[in-house]
Amino acid sequence: MAKENQERRSLLRIKQVMARTGDSRSTLYLRIQQGTMPKPVSTGPRTVGLPSDEIDSIISARIAGKNEDDIRRLVEELEAARKTFK
Repeated sequence: MAKENQERRSLLRIKQVMARTGDSRSTLYLRIQQGTMPKPVSTGPRTVGLPSDEIDSIISARIAGKNEDDIRRLVEELEAARKTFK
């Protein structure tokens, strides 16, 4: 199962995240600042991306009607999991 999850994992550029969520660039960065969207990962000197599985988890939480505090906790868990990912 872990290997299957790794195969589906990819980094989305900001415009791709905007298209998936329907958020504008300013709203996306506001959500990042508020802790309701995960922080981007640096992919180069001037580029960032967000893990697709994390974005999918946030979208699913919103669809499920989770409140902002629940989503903040989810974001914290997702970002903590980055450090333990093997």
